[in-house]
Amino acid sequence: MTVAGAARSGIAAAELLAHRGAAVTLSDLRPAVDETRSLQALGVQVELGGHVPATFTGADLVVVSPGVPPDQQAVEAARARGVPVIGEVELASRWLLGRVIAITGTKGKSTTTALTGLMLETAGFTAMVGGNIGSPLSAQVSASTPESLHVVEVSSFQLETTETFHPWIAVMLNVSPDHLDRHPSVEAYEAAKARVFENQDAGDWTVVNADDPTVLRLAARSRARHRRFSRRSSVADGTVVENEWIVDRRDGRAERLVPLDTIHLLGPHLVDDVMAAATVGAIVGAAPAAMTAAVDAFRGLEHAMELVAEVGGVRFVNDSKATNVESALRAIESFERGLVPIIGGHFKGGDLRRLRDPLAERARAVVSIGA
Repeated sequence: MTVAGAARSGIAAAELLAHRGAAVTLSDLRPAVDETRSLQALGVQVELGGHVPATFTGADLVVVSPGVPPDQQAVEAARARGVPVIGEVELASRWLLGRVIAITGTKGKSTTTALTGLMLETAGFTAMVGGNIGSPLSAQVSASTPESLHVVEVSSFQLETTETFHPWIAVMLNVSPDHLDRHPSVEAYEAAKARVFENQDAGDWTVVNADDPTVLRLAARSRARHRRFSRRSSVADGTVVENEWIVDRRDGRAERLVPLDTIHLLGPHLVDDVMAAATVGAIVGAAPAAMTAAVDAFRGLEHAMELVAEVGGVRFVNDSKATNVESALRAIESFERGLVPIIGGHFKGGDLRRLRDPLAERARAVVSIGA
C-alpha cells in the first residue's frame, strides 16, 4: 500500500497500516523528512524526492494526505489503473469503534472542534479531538472503543477523498468561497464540504447554521435528523440566543444551556461556534452545567482572535488563522474604529472587495504584507 504525503496525517496513516500488517511505502516530494525515521523500524519503505509512478500504479491501495491534490499525476495514474484512492480520514474511519462527530465549515472549525471536545470531556464522556487539528484520526484508532466520541475537524481536502465516512453528528458552520487555488470552482468546493452528509441516515444528526443559506441548501440532502442554530433569528426547534443565554428549544420547551457572559472569546461571530458546540452537547446528553463550565474555562485557540497583549491602551490580536476573505471579514467586523489590520498571505479565492466598506468604517490604516 502507498501513502502519499509525509506530513502528520500521512505518517499516522503509514503507522496505522504498518501496525495492521500491511506492506507500506510512504512517498513525499521533499528530499528529506526527519519525521519518517521512526517508520523504518515498522518496516515502512520511504521514498523521498518525488512520487515514483510505479509505486502508485502497483499498489493495492493509495492513501492521500490532505495536502496532496487528488489530481496529482502519480495519483491520477494509480486511479487510471483501477487502484482505489482514499484519504487518511476515510482510512481511519473504517477502523474506529466509537462514533464520529465531524465538524466542517469555511471558518470556525478549529474553535468549535476544540470546544466541543472540552464540553464532552467536562460532561464525563470519552472524547478524542483531532482530524485537521491535534492528532490525525489515524492516531486515534488504537484507543477507540464503542464508548469513544471522536470529535473530528474535517476540511474540504479531507472530505473530497471520503467514500464510507459516516459521522453520527455532522456539523456545518458556514460556507463561503475558499481554497479556489485547489478546487476548480466554488461548486466543487461546496460539493466537497457536503460530503460530510453523504452517508448519514435517519439515526444520525446534522447541526447546521440557520443563518447561512448555503449551509441549509447543502444540508438538505442529508437523510439525518436536523438541528439548527441561529444567532440572528428565531427558530422554533433548535438553538437560539434568548435573554443573554444560549437556549435549546425542543418540543415546545426551552432549556437554558450556556449564559453569554461565560464566553471569553473576542468577536460576536465566535458565539456561533459556541452555539454549535452546545447544540452537539445537547444531542449527546451533556449537562448544561458541564457545558457552561467548559465555555467559562475556554480561552480560545492560538492564532484565532487570540489576544496577545495590551500595550499603552492598544490591543494586539493574532487572527492569523483567518486565511480566507470570510474569516478576515468577521474579524474586522469584531472591532470598532481605530483598527490597524495587517493583511496578506496566499490568496485562495473570494472577493476581497467585501473588505472595503468594513475597513473604511473601522480602520485608521492597513498594513499590507503581500504573499
